[in-house]
Amino acid sequence: MTNTLASAQRCAARPGTPVRPASRRLLKTLRSIIASWHDRTWRERIRFRWQLRQMSKDNPHLIDDIGLTTQQVEGEIAKPFWER
Repeated sequence: MTNTLASAQRCAARPGTPVRPASRRLLKTLRSIIASWHDRTWRERIRFRWQLRQMSKDNPHLIDDIGLTTQQVEGEIAKPFWER
């Protein structure tokens, strides 16, 4: 897959060189996989931070049980969904 992607990039780098339909399908599929991975990862982060916020409000003693401090929890909750 790396070789195909590299060859597609070389072809795309030369003006006037047509990209084969198979290469287009491969690149489209690859972009789709990456987009779905980002979407899934971001949704997981949003859900995790929401659950952490709920836990810190409803059951603050559980935060101690999982080994986090209040500052760590607040820092994690404050992060935007695209940050790790």
